[in-house]
Amino acid sequence: MDNTLGDADNTWDNTARRRSVRRFCRSEPSKIDRTRTSDLLRTLIHLQRKRRRTVTVTFQILGTSEKISLDNFHGLVAGYTGRDAAAVQAHIDELAAIGVAPPPEVPMFYSVDAATMNSDAEYVDSSMSLTSGEVEPVYIRHAGVYYIGIGSDHTDRDLERTDIADSKRACPKPVSHEVIRVGSLADLEAFSLDDATARSTVDGKLYQEGRLSGLRTPYEISTRLIDRLGLVDADNFVCLGGTVPLLDGAFTAGERWHIEIELADGTRLAHEYRMK
Repeated sequence: MDNTLGDADNTWDNTARRRSVRRFCRSEPSKIDRTRTSDLLRTLIHLQRKRRRTVTVTFQILGTSEKISLDNFHGLVAGYTGRDAAAVQAHIDELAAIGVAPPPEVPMFYSVDAATMNSDAEYVDSSMSLTSGEVEPVYIRHAGVYYIGIGSDHTDRDLERTDIADSKRACPKPVSHEVIRVGSLADLEAFSLDDATARSTVDGKLYQEGRLSGLRTPYEISTRLIDRLGLVDADNFVCLGGTVPLLDGAFTAGERWHIEIELADGTRLAHEYRMK
């Protein structure tokens, strides 16, 4: 499944659909009806299920020889995932001041092409824009079981100033090959990343480092995603769950990216990739 907001059905072509979503999401915030927003997202997910194309991603469960393969999964990036509502609103206001439309709902889920979510070691950056990554926990559901991984929300930072959704779809979303098995939804509710530390480096320089306690929990992001998009039990997903601040506050382009999350018990997920 190609998880852009598109569909192979001739009744509504990809371009028209994306333009419709953009027009809707750029409406005046005071006029946005949350129910209509959720209904629109559910309609788009329903249309996505008709796609003919199949995308498969395989993960290895950390500490075992077991692997899981996801077919026809929903690829998503969660935005505005901070736990401090006042701080999130302040960030939204800052973006609005430079012309970026506020999200219709918080947290916001951006659909991306599932084919861009993989563990490749190298990508070709053909963009003339500034692009950069960010370390993020990854929340995965496969056959009703939940897993935690790590990924990078590599983004076109120039495009981000005018269209956040398109800026995320413009770049790959590297994810780790290894994941941690959490279990059922009840197990996910009990699972905490609050004491985990996320780090990223670019070309050997420390770029991000911080605790994940400032983010909404894996359970909250996953359950909101399921409800917002109207997913059924059979729907698998891979969702990036938010990041920590940049150490120097400035986006940096680079070739060699290293991302990692270290849990309180010393368990570590890591991934490296290159942008050429």
